[in-house]
Amino acid sequence: MATNLDRYKGDLEKLISLGDKLDMSLQNQCHPKDFQPVVRKQLGEKADAFLADLPPFESAYQTWYSQAKVLIKQLLPDRLEDFVRHYEKPKSRKSISYESYRIEDCLQGLQVTRGWEKEFVVGTDAGLPHLRQQLAILKAVRARFESSLFDIRQLVMADLFDSELDAAMELAKHKFLRAAGAVAGVVLEKHLVQVCSNHSTKIAKKNPGISDLNDLLKAAEVVDMLQWRFIQHLADIRNLCDHSKADEPTAEQVDDLVKGVGKIIKTLF
Repeated sequence: MATNLDRYKGDLEKLISLGDKLDMSLQNQCHPKDFQPVVRKQLGEKADAFLADLPPFESAYQTWYSQAKVLIKQLLPDRLEDFVRHYEKPKSRKSISYESYRIEDCLQGLQVTRGWEKEFVVGTDAGLPHLRQQLAILKAVRARFESSLFDIRQLVMADLFDSELDAAMELAKHKFLRAAGAVAGVVLEKHLVQVCSNHSTKIAKKNPGISDLNDLLKAAEVVDMLQWRFIQHLADIRNLCDHSKADEPTAEQVDDLVKGVGKIIKTLF
C-alpha cells in the first residue's frame, strides 16, 4: 500500500517534470528563434513532436503553481513566501522594470515600452528567472526528502491517522456509531495539537479538547471563521458520541464526522 511519503514523492516528481516543461515552453514562447534550433539539433526528427507536446504556459502554469504551493507549504514552509514572491506583483511597485516584473505580469503578456519611439523596456521573458527560482525551491523539497535531517514525523502521523479513520469507518459500517465517532474525534484532536505545534501556538491547558484547540488556532489566525465553525461542528458531534447520557448519534452525523476529519487532516497543516 502506498504511504503518504510515497504519494508526496510521486507528486513532487510530477511537479518538477512539469516545471521543467513549463520552463521550455516559456523559452519557446519568448525566444523561438534561439530555442527551436537547439531542440532540433538535439532531437532531430523527434523535435516537432517534442515542441508540439510542450504545455501551453499560461494555462498549465496556474495548475502547477497551485499544486506546488500546497506541497511547499507542507514540506518546506520556510520557503513558501519566497515561492509566492516570484509570482505576485510587488505591492510597493512604482514602475515596471526587469527587476520588478513577475510571473503574474508574464501570464498577462505584459510588455513595457518607453517614449514615442516605443523603446522596449521589459517583456514576458523577464518571467523566466522567476520561474526558474520557483523550480529551484521545488527541487529543494526533493533534496529535503533525500536528507537524513528530513523530519517525516508528520507524514508518518498522517498514515496513522488514515488508518485510524479507516477503522472508524469500519466501526460505523457495523453500527458501532459511538465508537466510530470517538475514534474520529481522537484523530481530530491529535491533528489539531500538531497544527498548533506547526504554527508555534502555545497550548496552556493541560488536557485541551477540540474546541480549546480550535479557539487557539482561530486566535492565531491559522483558521478562518468558516474553518472554525466547521471544526466546532465536528467537535459537537464528537461530544455527542462521547457522552453516553446524551442523545444517540445518528449514522449521518457520524459519517459527517469521519469525512469531516478526513478533510481537515488533508487541508489544515
